[in-house]
Amino acid sequence: MEPKLSSQISFLNQSLTNIGSLSLKCAIELGISDSIDAYGRPMPLCELAQSVSVPPEKQLMLGRVMRLLVQQGVYAECEDGYQLTPFSELILTKGSNFGVFALLMMDPDLTKHWHVMSQWLKASGSNTLFEMANYGKSFWNVIKERPETGNLFDEAMACLSKKMLKDIVACHPQIFDGLKSLIDVGGGIGTTVQVIAEAFPSLKCTVLDLPHVVSKALLSDKFSVVGGDMFEKIPRADAVLLKNVLHDWTDEKCVIILKRCKESISSSAESGGKVIIVDIVVNLETDEPKKVETSLLFDVIMMTGYAAKERSEEQWRDLFVDAGFSGNYKVYSTPGVESLIELFP
Repeated sequence: MEPKLSSQISFLNQSLTNIGSLSLKCAIELGISDSIDAYGRPMPLCELAQSVSVPPEKQLMLGRVMRLLVQQGVYAECEDGYQLTPFSELILTKGSNFGVFALLMMDPDLTKHWHVMSQWLKASGSNTLFEMANYGKSFWNVIKERPETGNLFDEAMACLSKKMLKDIVACHPQIFDGLKSLIDVGGGIGTTVQVIAEAFPSLKCTVLDLPHVVSKALLSDKFSVVGGDMFEKIPRADAVLLKNVLHDWTDEKCVIILKRCKESISSSAESGGKVIIVDIVVNLETDEPKKVETSLLFDVIMMTGYAAKERSEEQWRDLFVDAGFSGNYKVYSTPGVESLIELFP
């Protein structure tokens, strides 16, 4: 194919990417993955249409949407009908239920700011893109005002956290060796720490978050909760877990959080303590282009929504040193886009 023609196709494909995302949203809302899974074998179009309440006159239209999703690898198709793929298995509500994350990312209330990005870049002032498009309101204020959107956000974060921690526990169990206590800072309602507590029953686990957050924590005898502010004090523990916390904050705020973490673990006499960080480490040199692109997409989300960022390993190292750590740390890869960082005093 001629380079010029190839470029034209790439341009058109990039311009139409949102159609694929919105078709995925449609499939999630219709419950197509659950229907195929419940059918137990390849599912013909007529059966699929009936199961998701698509009327006969629109059956062929559903088939055209499915044709696109098959081409994109969301579903597979054989002579007998449609089948799940590893991609669409992630959408199953009885499984990882990643579908709620896609619904969150395409929620109309949370996407309108993308249409004024060029104006925001040219405008002076410190407001984020999200704030500019929402009359000065931050993301956190908006989801507080709109309970349905807030609940969707909480559910999406819980689903991602659960899968992420299960992968980490399976791939890097040695991270938790020798620990007697762990505190999950910014741990929300306890979804993350419950996975750890179930995997390591002898580990005393605690969630630290703002009082109004932990008041909604899961009822469990596997972990305790503490209402507090990570910028002020973090209770003593052998290990402090920061999962997708630091990418929400500026470098200055991150240094404060890390200093509080160091104060917490420094009193752990036996092991010397450590901080366990689960976050993206941007690596432009990796041979995984899809992972790089995904990390950069998240970086733009953090920039435009929270005035924050995803960081390279060098930027992480600078934060650690600025917070008073020795610079002794290890980085581990995970099956997801995040990396695991083991940080020592």
